[in-house]
Amino acid sequence: MAIFGKDEAKRKQSVFSPEDLQKLPRHVAVIMDGNGRWATKRGMPRSFGHKAGVEALRAIIRHSSDLGIEALTIYAFSTENWTRSVEEVSALMGLLLEYFTRELDELHREHVCIRILGDISGMPKGLEKQQAALYAAMDKTRENTGLKLNIALNYGGQQEIVRAAQALAKKAAAGEIVPDAITREAFAGELYTAGLPEVDFLIRTSGEMRLSNFLLYQCAYAEFYKTDILWPDFDEAAYDEALLTFTRRNRRFGGV
Repeated sequence: MAIFGKDEAKRKQSVFSPEDLQKLPRHVAVIMDGNGRWATKRGMPRSFGHKAGVEALRAIIRHSSDLGIEALTIYAFSTENWTRSVEEVSALMGLLLEYFTRELDELHREHVCIRILGDISGMPKGLEKQQAALYAAMDKTRENTGLKLNIALNYGGQQEIVRAAQALAKKAAAGEIVPDAITREAFAGELYTAGLPEVDFLIRTSGEMRLSNFLLYQCAYAEFYKTDILWPDFDEAAYDEALLTFTRRNRRFGGV
């Protein structure tokens, strides 16, 4: 099944008015939570939930592209997730390799630009195929001008901030910049998300109420949305409902 289906008769009529479409977020971030609970409720292993979660992701990528959203950032695997069972991590890494092997050509045809947020080189030994697939995906789609699909993998928000501070400190020590030149823009330029708009809208599924070390700097003025829907059940209709709430928000950015 292709990510970008062309059978428009099967697409639901848009719930967005022309005015709504003008108010959609430029950059959506998603914490895809609940795969394990979704599987447990069905008496299945957690890996079954992760596989179902990939199918849900495919629909959200397609819909984001259709709506003209500029950037979609998904939280795929944190630096803390390595503490999960060997079986679960192995299943997740296998799904990662399968995803890029199967979907990369179509994503490229649809002009999707893929960026990995996180320390790819710091992945454990034995994942060389996954590392190669990630680098290949970024290289192949680097010049694409469609949806910017950012996959946070081996990612931690605090670690990202420390990494950016270290990079600027090294430049200052080398005499390349002076401390007073370290502005917001300079700092943002050292983050994995350099060049992307700041996050406008953060969605978290499964009812949890925490950031889980995700895009801590980039979400400074993001609008948050929490739903009790578990990620594998988060379909296009649920996504539309979330986006509609964003169009109704009054974003004041600290003002009145």
